[in-house]
Amino acid sequence: MPKRILEGVVVSDKGDKTVVVKVERTFLHPVLKKPVRRSKKYHAHDEANTYQSGETARIIECAPRSKTKTWEVLPKAGASQAS
Repeated sequence: MPKRILEGVVVSDKGDKTVVVKVERTFLHPVLKKPVRRSKKYHAHDEANTYQSGETARIIECAPRSKTKTWEVLPKAGASQAS
């Protein structure tokens, strides 16, 4: 089964090797028939501490790293793998 990839905004980078990413989704309300926004926060593993608050991050599912961390951030688009 493929791993889910979500995109959101980093709201906290205070933990060591951990970022909190807020992911928003929109859906049509079943009764009101209007678009509704819902958000959820995910704790993600950031090995190199590269993400700062306010940046957009993509996260992917992984095996549990701790009680709350089951996601890890994907490398930044412009970052090179060699360095």
